Amino acid sequence: MATRGSRSEKVKRIFHQFDLNRDGGLNRQEMAALVVAVNPRVKFSNEQISAILDEVFRTYGDFIDAATGLTYDGLLRTYDDGAGDVDRDFEALGLELKPDDDDNNIDNNEAAASMAFEEASTSSVVDERVKSPEPQKQHRTATWAASPNHGIIFDDTWKLVDDLEILIKRLKTKQMKDLKMKGENSDAYSDPGWSRELGPSTEMNKQIVWEENRHDYTVFVKELGVLRSRADGSRSREEAFDGHMALGRILYDQQLSKESLVCFKRACELQPTDVRPHFRSGNCYYVLGRHSEAKDEFILALDAAEAGGNQWGYLLPQIHVNLGISLEGEGMVMRACEHYREAAILCPTHFRALKLLGSALFGVGEYKAAVKALEEAIFLKHDYADAHCDLASALHAMGNDENAVKEFQKAIDLKPGHVDALYNLGGLYMDMGRYQRASEVYVRVLGLWPNHWRAQLNKAVSLLGAGETEEAKKSLKEALKMTSRVELHDALSHLKQLQKKKLKGNNGNEEDSFTVVEPSKFKTVGEKTTMRQDLATALDIRSFQRITRLFRCDVELLKKDMNETEAPLTYSGYGVPEKSIRKAALEAILRRLLSFLKPETFVGAVKAINLKILSVLDESESGRVDLGMFFAVLAPICGGTPDKRKRVAFDSLLWRPVNENGNDGKIRKADALHYIKLLRSIYIPSQTISERLEIHGETDGSMVSLAEFLAMFDDPDWGFGVMSTLLKLENGDRNRHGSHACAVCRYPVIGSRFKEMKSRFSVCSQCYSEGKVPNGLKQEEYEFKEYGRGSEAVKDKCMWFSSQHSKRSSSGTTTTTNS
Repeated sequence: MATRGSRSEKVKRIFHQFDLNRDGGLNRQEMAALVVAVNPRVKFSNEQISAILDEVFRTYGDFIDAATGLTYDGLLRTYDDGAGDVDRDFEALGLELKPDDDDNNIDNNEAAASMAFEEASTSSVVDERVKSPEPQKQHRTATWAASPNHGIIFDDTWKLVDDLEILIKRLKTKQMKDLKMKGENSDAYSDPGWSRELGPSTEMNKQIVWEENRHDYTVFVKELGVLRSRADGSRSREEAFDGHMALGRILYDQQLSKESLVCFKRACELQPTDVRPHFRSGNCYYVLGRHSEAKDEFILALDAAEAGGNQWGYLLPQIHVNLGISLEGEGMVMRACEHYREAAILCPTHFRALKLLGSALFGVGEYKAAVKALEEAIFLKHDYADAHCDLASALHAMGNDENAVKEFQKAIDLKPGHVDALYNLGGLYMDMGRYQRASEVYVRVLGLWPNHWRAQLNKAVSLLGAGETEEAKKSLKEALKMTSRVELHDALSHLKQLQKKKLKGNNGNEEDSFTVVEPSKFKTVGEKTTMRQDLATALDIRSFQRITRLFRCDVELLKKDMNETEAPLTYSGYGVPEKSIRKAALEAILRRLLSFLKPETFVGAVKAINLKILSVLDESESGRVDLGMFFAVLAPICGGTPDKRKRVAFDSLLWRPVNENGNDGKIRKADALHYIKLLRSIYIPSQTISERLEIHGETDGSMVSLAEFLAMFDDPDWGFGVMSTLLKLENGDRNRHGSHACAVCRYPVIGSRFKEMKSRFSVCSQCYSEGKVPNGLKQEEYEFKEYGRGSEAVKDKCMWFSSQHSKRSSSGTTTTTNS
């Protein structure tokens, strides 16, 4: 990574290249030439150029000289804010790093100042202070300290900085032998896009792990407290603020986040309306993993920046970006999207904001919008490996696998150790059926991350797909050493079953081991045996329940939230009044309902809900959802008794404006029919959207009571009769059946076991729902009986033996009599 000195030197060369009249500023014509030159592939219209210049001159008004234009400091600020890529622009202009002698002296000072913090362990520290603060600004401190906007103002603050550097130097020396450094393989990690600083600063290459329980660290904290007390004893609040901000900044640069947070919080107390301490406190909180508190600080910073007018306008994009990242840390990805989008609007060339927006949109299943944002980010920064990686994932989700492979490869070419790109490429190869290639990619992942158990498991699966059963078994055993998750034990059992099958002469060719039978040939034995089609639908809903964890959410919480939420009254495209809210606001409601989920699990739940439910409810893509209808659709798959679920669904419809004004607790029949059709179109794949749309324009003004609604709901053909099958799965889909394995997929049977009564083979719920039977057992018809528990099968077997014994006894008695 380039030092701060070389970075500023490059900006200076760019500035001088376009300062044609040598007046020390870039006027609109010179800035226009710069914008065009660094974007050679873009054909800007005059209107676009004018809009860009208006934004630059408005945002960076503090750096505009009325006579000359944008100053060098202003141009440097645009790059520091992420509005452009210095290295890319420098290369695009074909410039070389050969500064003039006059410039060289200045930039060498900046580089030395930067290195003083990056390599503090080797810099010289003297106990005697220099009389003038100027040499300190040039040689002892990072470049930010001398910045006119948010650097050090008071001379006494330099004395505090000087003493703090000595303390940090002393602490490093004592902890040097045991000091842990992380992040040596920087290619293995994705860039979070984090705006760490308000102003110029070097990025932190390695993470330092300080030993806080050691005596020398305790002594350091005590001596640091003395410096804070000196700052508090300053002659004015402004000087005390300056002191705490400088101390906090240096501590943060040295990754002493807990201690820097104390300084920044004190600065917040001294000047509550200043943006900087809130912003920096938010950064500290995030680094410490306290995402909720980070979010609160960034909101305060955002409020202060917006209230301060143009003074902090150029910081707004960074605040929005960091606020979005903090929200993602809490799992609130939809809300994060709003802030990334705002940052991109405020600063159209902010490639990190666009990348983060694209990644977040992908995270909630908005694939088309994600691709667009990520392509824009790559257009602005073509060597952005993380953007290429996420673009590949989005393309794969849309089925564009060939281009997805290319994008993954670009990311890997840019960062050969990019674990995310390699791991996801392996998954893509498996989805494409290229198992051997997938296993090779997973080997590379494990070379970078040896304890990546998921990569080890996927390697085993890909080897199995490639027909290398023995190697797959070895890989799976390695995964078992890393984690003892139950699915790994099931996979190992599956491999053993396949081996047995191979020894029996089936050549291990799993593709030829089953036949798919049409539904009409599947017959059921007994009233309790589930129909194949109903089971397929229920399994799909059950899978959705597991992803979203909605079955763990008590349906009564929906009713409680519904009564406490005030949603604005709007009108749908059909002129129907409804209480609708933005998706981001709906995400906050879901967070309350699913408060027991970890952030990463909650993100997966929101994605599934967005793809399956919100995409149907928001058919006009307005970004708003009818809240009452959403609650009604959610109720049948939440936790609680069937009666409670149906009642909450009815109450949710009653809560909607079209039914709210009474009629003795009844709802419009047209509204109930619309709901039932929505429910079927969301949860039952055979229901098409065109069938659902037929209900719009329904003029039936009759009303239905709860009892009539329940009859409509339970109708097996036109209602949601599949709910009874879903309840059976909820209560028994984790039951195991001893050593019984599915005759088709060879996995241990979990949930219901379906036994074919003629050929006596058994299949699992999944294979039964898909109509799969063993290839060597073809029949005209198949008669299946369902066993929910192993005890049911034992009981059935005992009854069969009893009946056989009775038959034999009866036969024997008859024979004796005849004889």
